[in-house]
Amino acid sequence: MIKLYLDEDVHKKIAAALRLKGYDVVSAHEVQKQSLSDFQQLEYTVSEQRAIFTFNAGDFDRLHKGCIKSGKSHFGILLSKQIPIGETIRRLTKFLFTHSKEEIKNNIFWI
Repeated sequence: MIKLYLDEDVHKKIAAALRLKGYDVVSAHEVQKQSLSDFQQLEYTVSEQRAIFTFNAGDFDRLHKGCIKSGKSHFGILLSKQIPIGETIRRLTKFLFTHSKEEIKNNIFWI
């Protein structure tokens, strides 16, 4: 099962809603990581073996390319434009249900 981390720009209600559906999800707000840089956020997710979900597409696309270039691993990066909370929950639920941890490792996805 995919373990997911929501960065600080993603509303913490999304983590709670996904946990109610049985998913292992934490928010940057819940683990006091909201002031970390994007690079530090990604490092944290690697240390916790979690994929990251963010609206910060440009920076995380660059970080992903940097990981690939340097041979570093990550556990998946999920990107989205800013959308309403309900739609975010729906899309993440569908993604988590239809993808595996192995499938998303070192990959980037738009949801």
